[in-house]
Amino acid sequence: MPENDAETTAILWLRRDLRLSDHPALCAAAGAGAVVPVFIRDALVDAMGAAAKWRLGLSLAAMDAELRRHGSRLILRSGPPALVLEVLAGQLGATQVHWSRLYDATSKERDIRVKQSLRDAGLNVVSHEGHVLNEPWTVETGSGGFYKVYTPYWNNVKGREVPQPLDVPELRAPDAWPESEDLDSWQLGADMRRGADIVADHVAAGEVAARDRLDHFVGQGVADYSDLRNRPDRDGTSRLSAHFALGEIGIRTAWHATGASETYRKELVWRDFAWHLIHHTPQIEDESWRPEWRGFPWRDDNPDAERWRRGMTGEPIVDAGMRELYVTGLMHNRVRMIVASYLTKHLMTHWRVGLDWFAQCLIDHDPASNAMGWQWAAGCGPDASPYFRVFNPETQAEKFDPDGAYRHRWLNPETSVDAAAYFKAIPKSWGMSPDDPYPNRMIPLRDGRQRALDAYQEFKQGADN
Repeated sequence: MPENDAETTAILWLRRDLRLSDHPALCAAAGAGAVVPVFIRDALVDAMGAAAKWRLGLSLAAMDAELRRHGSRLILRSGPPALVLEVLAGQLGATQVHWSRLYDATSKERDIRVKQSLRDAGLNVVSHEGHVLNEPWTVETGSGGFYKVYTPYWNNVKGREVPQPLDVPELRAPDAWPESEDLDSWQLGADMRRGADIVADHVAAGEVAARDRLDHFVGQGVADYSDLRNRPDRDGTSRLSAHFALGEIGIRTAWHATGASETYRKELVWRDFAWHLIHHTPQIEDESWRPEWRGFPWRDDNPDAERWRRGMTGEPIVDAGMRELYVTGLMHNRVRMIVASYLTKHLMTHWRVGLDWFAQCLIDHDPASNAMGWQWAAGCGPDASPYFRVFNPETQAEKFDPDGAYRHRWLNPETSVDAAAYFKAIPKSWGMSPDDPYPNRMIPLRDGRQRALDAYQEFKQGADN
């Protein structure tokens, strides 16, 4: 708190940074005087997918509890952010507004408008480094451009010094707390319907849970990460993705804690690379990143895609992944690649169909990773595998789920609690029962692969003519 202005009050606008430690914006606000943390339900929040919005509600509750442990609290308001923040500043006599930067186009456009509006109202507005190790514009090629391929990007940043995480600052309360809306009244989980209770069994939200998970990973998993990260039948990943998505743990905290594994650190930088790309090429969310792929004859949504969504393709590893997604709100990363390849190549369905479904169902959804992952799998994105590299679900399962434990866990309701839970979570309108026979394969794998390759060759020849 500055000695010359003990009465200063700063507003902290929280978004994807729901934590107290390693929080530059919070530290800056606390350095000014009293801090009033606020979360605003605006149009961008309302547009979130069902699972991500539900998960946000859990995180907000955990954030408020943690703030109260430090003598503070979380204020909830709804409406256009510029108006909400200006009104709140007037109620508090606040002179400063701080927030952490976001990098997708929609958020950036909103934040530019809000910043200008608040400055016009006489407020001091400061944005701070966000949820990445290296902000997108700080990593450049030798010619001053942005990176389009991951490996050179990694080589550029791997030797950079990453600052140590910031401690939790002392939080001074305002003289009087402003009114707050009630979190329950927001009904952020309404779109989850009966699935919420099922997914809740697999979720631990908030900064404390995130730190516990990181400690568990460092103590028992990070040493074997390189060997086990592709095994969906093993507990070989960090399972921090949902915490990262809402900023419940700082990325710098994870970086310094996992120095024993360069492979894991590469995954943290892969996440940075996704945000690097979405900042420089925002069209990655909506259209094929490679211009030459625009116009490729993928199918729009179709009955085959619906069977894919419901985990009824007849490909066990694909269906297991889709059912894991519906029960837990997550899917193992290796399986994400398999199900994405199957939809876009074997079923010749547009990657946007899959991207939209993941956005609805993932509790760890973030726009950068989702867009880059789907376009990578489809072959039309940055750093993508060649189109002719079509994942074979059968051989992938044999390699990464050799004993069938993962498939059994999600496909055998008679003997697996998790498999049975799937039928309790899905909409009743799907008309599915655990007594239904497992479906036959939708398309022979060899035929599906050949169909995709033929379509690619025909498209390429047409483009060359």
